[in-house]
Amino acid sequence: MSCNQRGEELKVSIYETSASGNKLTLVSALPQDEEVDLLPVIEINPEKRFQKITGFGGAFTESSAYLLNKLSKENRAKIIEAYFGENGANYSLCRTHMNSCDFSLSQYSYSPVPDDMELEHFTIEEDKADLIPMIKDAMAASKDGFKLFASPWTAAPWMKDNNHWVGGKLLPKYYDTWALFFSKYVTAYEAEGIPVWGFTVENEPHGNGNNWESMHFTPEEMTDFVMNHLGPKLEADGYGDKIILGYDQNREGLKEWVDVMFANEASSKYFDGTAIHWYESTYEVFPEALQYAHNKAPNKYLIETEGCIDSEVPAWKDDAWYWKKEATDWGYDWRPDEQKYLHLKYAPVNRYARDMIGCLNNWVDGWVDWNMVLNKQGGPNWFKNWCGAPVIVDPETDEVYFTPLYFTMAHFSKFIRPDAQVIDTNNSYEELQVTAAENPDGSIAVVVFNEGKEDKRFYLGLGDEKTAIAINGQTLQTIIIPNQTK
Repeated sequence: MSCNQRGEELKVSIYETSASGNKLTLVSALPQDEEVDLLPVIEINPEKRFQKITGFGGAFTESSAYLLNKLSKENRAKIIEAYFGENGANYSLCRTHMNSCDFSLSQYSYSPVPDDMELEHFTIEEDKADLIPMIKDAMAASKDGFKLFASPWTAAPWMKDNNHWVGGKLLPKYYDTWALFFSKYVTAYEAEGIPVWGFTVENEPHGNGNNWESMHFTPEEMTDFVMNHLGPKLEADGYGDKIILGYDQNREGLKEWVDVMFANEASSKYFDGTAIHWYESTYEVFPEALQYAHNKAPNKYLIETEGCIDSEVPAWKDDAWYWKKEATDWGYDWRPDEQKYLHLKYAPVNRYARDMIGCLNNWVDGWVDWNMVLNKQGGPNWFKNWCGAPVIVDPETDEVYFTPLYFTMAHFSKFIRPDAQVIDTNNSYEELQVTAAENPDGSIAVVVFNEGKEDKRFYLGLGDEKTAIAINGQTLQTIIIPNQTK
C-alpha cells in the first residue's frame, strides 16, 4: 500500500492510556483528508504468523491476599473485578508461590516436619486464610477462566544442604520427596476447587544473594530433577498433563539453560517450556537470547513469569511519577560497575510497555506481572524488599489506587486473548513501538507505544484499507480492528 494513495477507510476502535490522563479511554481516529496523505505507515500482515498467546496476568501472593482481606468488601470486590472481570483487565495467566516467599507474612513450608520423607504431614493450612480465598474469588469473577501455575522459592530447610531458608541446594536424598511435594500440592489445591495448570521448577535457581527464600540449581541439576524425579512422579500420580517450565530467572542466562534442558529428546521430555524474568536490565529485552531460546525449542512455551518495579517504594496517587524516568532497580545501586549500564533510571510505564511489546515480537507467549496488590510501603514483605504493584492500597483508610501500571497491563491482557496469534507488522515509524495479534474471534489487536514526548501521526493499514491515527507523546494505544470477514 502506498502511503500517498487513499484506500478504503479501515474501521477501528482505539483505547488510550497517556501521561496526559487517559486511562483506557476510547478515542477517535483522524479524519481522512489531504493533510495526512503522506504519513508513515504501520502495516498489518496477518498472513505472516508467529507464536500463539498463552495469556497475561499477575501473581497471587500472600501479601496481596492479606491486604485484600484488610479492605472493605466493596473495595475487595472492586479490585478482584478490575483484574478478572470481563469489563476489567480480564487476566488469563497467573502465578502463585508454593511455601513462603519474600511477599509472605512469614517463612513457612507445607512440609513442616523434618525427615517426613513421605510427606504424611503435608498441609496447605497456611494458605487457607488469605491466598486460597483470593484465588477462588478471582475464579468466580473470571468468565473465561485463567491458567494458574505455581513456583517454589525453596524447599523446607530440612531438605537442604545448608538447613536454611535462604540459599543452599536440595539434598539428592530428598529429590523424590520434593517431587512428591509437587504432586501433593496439586491434590491439595484441586481438593479446594482450584485447578493447577502447571509449575515452574524453582524461582530464580541462581539465587538472590543472602536475601529471601531461595534454593540453587545448576541447569544440569534441574534437568536431572525433572527428567528422573518430578516428571515421572507427576505422570505416575495422574498429573502428567501439568505444565513444567524450567529455568525461571533472567533472560541473559537463557542460552546455558536451554542448551541443557533441550539438549536431546530425553532431557526435553518433561519440560514444556522455559520461564524468564526481566531483572537483568531496566530497558534491554535481550531479543537475541529470546530468539535463541525459541529456536532451541520452537514448540515449547516461552513465558515471562515475573517482572515488577523493584527497589522502589511505590508512589501513592501520583500518576505522573509512573511516566517519569526517576525509578531505580536493584542493579542501579548493587550491580558491579561494569554491568551498571544495564540499570539506567526508567519510567515505570515505559518499562512495562516496552518489555511486553519486545517480548511479543521475540516469541514470548505469556507475560505475568508480580504482586497484584501492595500497600503504600510496597509490602508487606518480611524481608522489607519493597516493590511496586499495579494496585496500591491503604488498608488503614480503605483506599485503593489504580496506578498507570494497571492500565498498561490491561492494554495487553484485556485485548490480546489466549490462543491469539502474533502477526507481522511492517512499521516504518522508528519512534513508535508496535506489536499485533489476531484473536480467536478474528479481531486484531495492535498495540502502539509512543514513549517520546513528541506527538505523532501515522496510517494503520490492513490490505487495501487504512486509517489515520494520532498518538500523543507518552501514550499507549491498543487499536482493535474488528473481524474483516463479518
